Amino acid sequence: MTKKYTIKDIAEMAGVSKGTVDRVLHNRGKVSDSAKEKITKILEEINFKPNPIAKNLKNNKIYRICILFPESHKDSYWVPCLDAITEFEENYQSLGVKTEQYRYNSSSPQSFKETALSLISTEPDAILMAPLFFNEAQAVSKLCHDKNIIISTFNNIIRKEGFSNYIGQDLFQSGRIAAKLLDTLLGQGHIAIIHVDEIVQNATHMQQKERGFKSYFEDKNSSSYKISTINLDKNLNFENEESLEAYFNNHEDINGVFVTTSKTYKIAEFKKTYQKNLKIVGYDLVDKNITLLKEGYIDFLINQNPKQQAFVGLSTLAEHLLFDKDIPKSILLPIDIINSENFQQYLE
Repeated sequence: MTKKYTIKDIAEMAGVSKGTVDRVLHNRGKVSDSAKEKITKILEEINFKPNPIAKNLKNNKIYRICILFPESHKDSYWVPCLDAITEFEENYQSLGVKTEQYRYNSSSPQSFKETALSLISTEPDAILMAPLFFNEAQAVSKLCHDKNIIISTFNNIIRKEGFSNYIGQDLFQSGRIAAKLLDTLLGQGHIAIIHVDEIVQNATHMQQKERGFKSYFEDKNSSSYKISTINLDKNLNFENEESLEAYFNNHEDINGVFVTTSKTYKIAEFKKTYQKNLKIVGYDLVDKNITLLKEGYIDFLINQNPKQQAFVGLSTLAEHLLFDKDIPKSILLPIDIINSENFQQYLE
């Protein structure tokens, strides 16, 4: 049987984007001579015949996919999502897909709710959201279901009905991996699980990581470790107003720290300033984390790859709207373990 080539296949063969292939096929927009030559040659070799449905998509329907995620100027973890949106638009805009960004304050459930309601009122075809707050996300999901709006999540999984799918890591498993790393580094001692700058009661992503972390030691059934959980706000104060320095001075046996957010650098800066003997495992390749990883104040980072999460999430929704492709219940990304020796290969 003759292989049916897709625009994606041709793009990969030519080493260009799907949007570039589409512009050549429909003779619109600017394309470099070299790219056009490569694509034309491949089209001749495979005797490609465009799908008449896809060919006329732009004239028939403009699909709106809205992405709801936290403000990146307050938390640099979300900056790569902007690159993902740009890349997605380059690949899908010419096929009739339009994206819109809605941003909320990551420390405010009310900001999330209000922004989501504003988004939903525009009646998009689909929503991709990073839901940091469980209860509010449930309300948003129900409203979308009532309005027949497709909704998917990335970065944080909420295992309830109403969501089409989840794109990201197995958060429970990433917590277990962090536990294994600290166990290997320490052998015994007192480990502090630290949640930084989040509303822990609502932030299910941190709760799942903590549960995974603790489950590792429960399964090991060892008495070699004591594990404590502490919550810090953005000013590095505990809920009981003890300072970070005072806490560690009162718990001098703490020799390991698991930070459940991208703010790992805040604990590493404390370690550097006060010369504390701590092994630290945390999350994400934000600039401050990378600097302290290189300097040896962070031992390991788990890379959650927000850019890939956002791009895959948007692409999955677009492929469903354009070509009626099934939306899988979950798309789990690899759990990358980063140290001072291999971080460079993960940076673009």
